[in-house]
Amino acid sequence: MFSCRILLVLLLLCILGIDVASSSSAKIGKGYRLISIENAPNGGLVGLLQVKQKNNIYGSDIPLLQLYVKHETGTRLRVHITDAKKQRWEVPYNLLPREKPPALKKISGRSLKNSYTPEAKDYAGSELIFTYTTDPFTFSVKRKSNGQTLFDSRSEESDPYSDLVFKDQYLEISTKLPKDASLYGLGENTQPHGIKLYPNDPYTLYTTDISAINLNADLYGSHPVYMDLRNVNSEASAHAVLLLNSNGMDVFYRGNSLTYKVIGGVFDFSFFSGPTPLSVVDQYTAFIGRPAAMPYWAFGFHQCRWGYHNLSVVEDVVESYKKAKIPLDVIWNDDDHMDGHKDFTLNPTNYPRPKLLAFLDKIHARGMKYIVIIDPGIGVNKSYGVYQRGLANDVFIKYGGKPYLAQVWPGALNFPDYLNPKTVEWWGDEIRRFHELVPVDGLWIDMNEASNFCTGLCTLPEGRICPNGTGPGWICCLDCKNVTATKWDDPPYKINASGIQAPIGYKTIATSAYHYNGVLEYDAHSIYGFSQSVATHKGLQGLQGKRPFILSRSTFVGSGHYAAHWTGDNKGTWDDLKYSISTMLNFGIFGIPMVGSDICGFYPAPTEELCNRWIELGAFYPFSRDHANYYSPRQELYQWKTVAISARNALGMRYKLLPYLYTLNYEAHTTGSPIARPLFFTFTNETRCYGLSTQFLLGSSLMVSPVLNKGKREVKVLFPPGSWYNVFDMTQVIVSKESHFLTLDAPLHVINVHLYQNAIIPMQRGGLISKEARMTPFTLIVTFPLGATSGEAKGNLFLDEDELPEMKLGSGYSTYVDFYATVSKGMVKVWSDVKENKFALDKGWIIEKVTVLGLKGIRGAFEINIDGNPVDDISKVEFSTTDHKNPDKLEEGRDKMKSVMVDVQGLNLPVGKNFAISWEMGIKA
Repeated sequence: MFSCRILLVLLLLCILGIDVASSSSAKIGKGYRLISIENAPNGGLVGLLQVKQKNNIYGSDIPLLQLYVKHETGTRLRVHITDAKKQRWEVPYNLLPREKPPALKKISGRSLKNSYTPEAKDYAGSELIFTYTTDPFTFSVKRKSNGQTLFDSRSEESDPYSDLVFKDQYLEISTKLPKDASLYGLGENTQPHGIKLYPNDPYTLYTTDISAINLNADLYGSHPVYMDLRNVNSEASAHAVLLLNSNGMDVFYRGNSLTYKVIGGVFDFSFFSGPTPLSVVDQYTAFIGRPAAMPYWAFGFHQCRWGYHNLSVVEDVVESYKKAKIPLDVIWNDDDHMDGHKDFTLNPTNYPRPKLLAFLDKIHARGMKYIVIIDPGIGVNKSYGVYQRGLANDVFIKYGGKPYLAQVWPGALNFPDYLNPKTVEWWGDEIRRFHELVPVDGLWIDMNEASNFCTGLCTLPEGRICPNGTGPGWICCLDCKNVTATKWDDPPYKINASGIQAPIGYKTIATSAYHYNGVLEYDAHSIYGFSQSVATHKGLQGLQGKRPFILSRSTFVGSGHYAAHWTGDNKGTWDDLKYSISTMLNFGIFGIPMVGSDICGFYPAPTEELCNRWIELGAFYPFSRDHANYYSPRQELYQWKTVAISARNALGMRYKLLPYLYTLNYEAHTTGSPIARPLFFTFTNETRCYGLSTQFLLGSSLMVSPVLNKGKREVKVLFPPGSWYNVFDMTQVIVSKESHFLTLDAPLHVINVHLYQNAIIPMQRGGLISKEARMTPFTLIVTFPLGATSGEAKGNLFLDEDELPEMKLGSGYSTYVDFYATVSKGMVKVWSDVKENKFALDKGWIIEKVTVLGLKGIRGAFEINIDGNPVDDISKVEFSTTDHKNPDKLEEGRDKMKSVMVDVQGLNLPVGKNFAISWEMGIKA
């Protein structure tokens, strides 16, 4: 009867929508107490935790835990908690290199008997302080500069969460949070409320092949990291918290607290002190791996479709883009090029090799590139060399001593085990063989969550063909039975998988299957795509010494060091257009800055108006690609006349901005800086930016404000304080004294993009292919506050031989230029400081024009110096001024003096030489 009452109460709670697991009545145990602590040999602290009161909710408690704490850098604190007697699963140290905690000590009953409760002390680093209590054991992390508590694991009587819980298949820990903190991260998911984490929305992390149209559900990637931005007394500070754990987890964010519920592994926290959002990402990517260097062409426009049935269709697409004068750098094939959907093969009828090679010779000569898809599953086929070599090398994930059988596009298949060194070697060899067959320029790795059309333990059917070629290819046709007999397939705590508490082995590899050295799929599931990215990167790096380009659907902590990402199967709707911004911005925080969504939507057919607006936005994604579903109508940008106009406008500007985007790529590779970032990265004290999810910045200064709603011909834009110049018409300027919204005109073919004051950005003339656009002369755009009489502006430019493996200075094949500008005492000066000048000089790049915005014009006294030597002949230099126009009303009392755009043309300044130009500011009489 008592148990029946409990069931009735639980049922009532569920009906009322109350989360039982997070309610105060569901507290589990009494936590742990600290029974010893000492200095570790490597400079940290190592302690022993003992469970206070055992219980069997979600399994037995692990009685003794090892605590390890270390300030690993001045800005990063690590807190690691694991079983004190037995090694537990962790993200492999060879996959994500990092310092190992001290080895587990042998613990005797005698040493436990003699243990005592130590006195609590602070453990301070240069930026962060670790503080702990002993009974129950709790810890907090504080900022040293102001004492602000960043993480606090205490559970008080009224809190709806437990003290520390550590069982074999259930780990729980929580932190208190201030109610006004703004949190970002914890992905991958599609967040309908925008980029900020929203209290009581579900956040489940477990790599899953469900389309991105599913809101608040675990999608393709797992990134258990969040950034916390706070503003106290008008002073903003940011920090980040990473829980490095690949097991499935639910994270409950309530607004004033956050709880992790994890089904395995260890607690391995890293705290990054910031204090700015940019420094947080710098510290985070210094730990997990800097973002991969991308080749220059990757920032051009990409076209793809599942359903380019033969090579002639692909050839027609390329020529149609050229005829429509729409830029295109990369043409892609989904699996249409394959023979029976099998990796590393060509369809001999639809993509005959001689004709494909001739096509590639043609587009390569033009400067274009070609990328194809590769799924992880290898078709079971006795005549398939890739499969036979895989069997011979024993590279597949196992179940019961045999390769685990699954089904994806080729039918029955086995999954390579990328945790096995032999698999990595075999995979690299297959990439090499395929590249000899078809000289592709990059690889697109998909379905690597891993996706499986079947569930459970499967066998090949007898007496029927599977698949039989009729009906959708994603219907399971193997003979399968559910696997629920083990605790790995049916864990005691059910995460909210797929947003419906689906079994964790549903439509993926059975979680009791095992990898190299007996590693369970249960533990390694969410790093499958990551491990494939690492292996693919290694394989591509071995080809001709070129910089790899990899696009991966599934990602994990550290994936950005190897691959770019697209946001998966979205829908051609206005909502999906809007959601794409938040997802893109999150991935910048995750250390994967090369990211974008399928432009115009993967399925179904977009409307013409939507596709107009999507290419206007998508032209400013870091990764810009149109991709569509097999069953959708064709949606290349030339299919509609109006979309073609919008594409020429938006992509035309993108191609002018390529040197700026590529320089942001260099900054991302060296400092982790997101290419696309939320406005609060630059305007950290402006609280109105904290939840803004309809605009974004490229770099620190270029603001993109798209139309995201049907039928609209205007857009409401937030302008933080300062002067903002329209990059499509630089005479137009918005001046904002304080953050405010302004409604701007946005006709069908217009996207509003504004450049902030105090910036210098390099632009070129543009073109239809990045290779051609890259060799055109440069223009420098210099922005000052409107009407400024004193001020300074800065910018930079990175140039290199973009297909070399490494992106760095000192190679002899790169140049870096800092640009500076000042206005002071009536004089304007613009100059450069060049590092490693040989590469730019050899390429012959020149600056033909300098445009300065916001000042009073040119009165005279114009001078040019190159490498310190004056240029006497300036007869070809031309000056012009154009009045600035301000659609917004200037604030009352502002100086009404005339400000102009100054164009200095005909300069012919070598990019590889230091130059200085100056003139006297003012309007000629």
